[in-house]
Amino acid sequence: MSHRTAPGADTAGDPAPPAEKQDFIRQIVRQDLASGKHSAIRTRFPPEPNGYLHIGHAKAICLDFGIAAEFGGLCNLRFDDTNPAKEDPEFVQAIQDDVRWLGFDWAGLRHASDYFEVFYLGAEKLIRQGDAFVCDLSAEQVREYRGTLTEPGRNSPYRDRSVEENLDLFRRMRAGEFADGARTLRAKIDMASGNMNLRDPALYRIKQVAHQNTGDAWPIYPMYDYAHSLGDAIEGITHSLCTLEFEDHRPLYDWCVDRVDLANSPELLAPLLGKGLPNEAAKPRQIEFSRLNINYTVMSKRKLTQLVAEGLVDGWDDPRMYTLQGLRRRGYTPAALRLLVDRVGISKQNSVIDFSVLEGCLRDDLDARAPRRMAVVEPLKFVLANLPEGHTETLTFPNHPKDESFGTREVPFSRELWIERGDFAEVPPKGWKRLVPGGEVRLRGAGIVRCDEVVKDDDGNVVELRGTLDPESRPGMEGANRKVKGTIHWVDATRAVAAEIRLYDRLFSVANPDDEADGKTYRDHINPDSRAVVQGYVEPAAAAAEPETRFQFERTGYFVADRRDHRSDAPVFNRAVTLRDTWTQK
Repeated sequence: MSHRTAPGADTAGDPAPPAEKQDFIRQIVRQDLASGKHSAIRTRFPPEPNGYLHIGHAKAICLDFGIAAEFGGLCNLRFDDTNPAKEDPEFVQAIQDDVRWLGFDWAGLRHASDYFEVFYLGAEKLIRQGDAFVCDLSAEQVREYRGTLTEPGRNSPYRDRSVEENLDLFRRMRAGEFADGARTLRAKIDMASGNMNLRDPALYRIKQVAHQNTGDAWPIYPMYDYAHSLGDAIEGITHSLCTLEFEDHRPLYDWCVDRVDLANSPELLAPLLGKGLPNEAAKPRQIEFSRLNINYTVMSKRKLTQLVAEGLVDGWDDPRMYTLQGLRRRGYTPAALRLLVDRVGISKQNSVIDFSVLEGCLRDDLDARAPRRMAVVEPLKFVLANLPEGHTETLTFPNHPKDESFGTREVPFSRELWIERGDFAEVPPKGWKRLVPGGEVRLRGAGIVRCDEVVKDDDGNVVELRGTLDPESRPGMEGANRKVKGTIHWVDATRAVAAEIRLYDRLFSVANPDDEADGKTYRDHINPDSRAVVQGYVEPAAAAAEPETRFQFERTGYFVADRRDHRSDAPVFNRAVTLRDTWTQK
């Protein structure tokens, strides 16, 4: 696969073939293949469609799909759609877009709801085996009976119901006879277990809510642990990869797989025949890895939802959000996120990655990938008085200083320019190398200029500079290499295009916004400087770019043409990342 497309465009590949990865999960896969335990590898990525994916999910996506690809296997995208009250087709579509944007595709698009009939038949089998019972305890009573980490729980008074009574009640639950919360189907395991997940966990609850795929067909829905384990078994998943918080759930996962035993119960898979769905089950192995944690972020889906619902951000794809949609709109590339996952690695040890590592991955990617352009964010007029009125010309600039294959472009130049206000100081600080009254700087690619006059308004604000261009310092002239201390960028004031430039920064001002020890919540730590909108100017070649094209604006940072709002006649650019890490905690 070629890794180069049009400059600034997304690519699915990395700049060079990666070295063979040696993390513990891949070692297990290699051993399983070498031993003959598996002849083919199957994985799955199983998101809940109750929100947008965030950067933490990028690690899981890269691992699930990456391992399948590396070992010639298959990876399914399976939606865990077992809680319809919180699910939405919008989230389903966004998740599919995110997976493809990261550079992956799925072998099969599945839903837990595809298997509802199988799950139900499996539950009836558990009842007949004496492994499940219908319980009338309320949620509050279940908590009271459950015990604590140091004290065993107590059996439900309904635990010893007969198989016949349990089957009758469960079928009536299925028929919609009972109100929400009136009864649950619970596994019959061990109320004295040291693992709280094994204390007769719920397998089904009554929830009379319409489902996006099955409509009103089901007034009961399976619980996550039950549906997830059986879904893996149905699809023949060999390695069920999940984050460390599910380690304590693994015994329940194995219990569900073993007791329902789909591999030896083909009659339970009969509802799938003729529907293009798998119908040969296998026994999967759950393996846990550490999740991706980055400081200055929140990755709780609940908190991300609250940020959107409370209007603290401008939607799920706000470029300050750490959703994949937000990062994409911010200007992050798939390759940068894959690079982050590679650098963080796969382990069993939880840790917190510094935000600068994420930003560094983007800089490393865009340094090679992004063509250069000139833009002025805080404009100050600079008139070259020794050029005639109406003077215009066109200069040729390389699109990338390190890669000739990017080609060149034409940049307009005239008597009137915009420069950065920050590149001029009337009273310069020590070590200043840019423009001062009577001083010289090099105009990038145009020659050496001197500031001769400072024009101010009635309030004393600098509104214009007037100066001269040394005609002997133009590119190709004898004086072109004359040494001056500083170089500044510019755009032609007569032909530059006015642009809205959105300067984004970290959404939170403290490293751990989840810490509520001081009585504050993450809402109190939103960085007031996380977004600033300014009116600047860009050269015509930047304005004409397609949405989602990324550039390095020289001396300023990496920017992207906004995927929603950018137009060539009204350009909008988002700052993806500065050229270097300048962050200081507020």
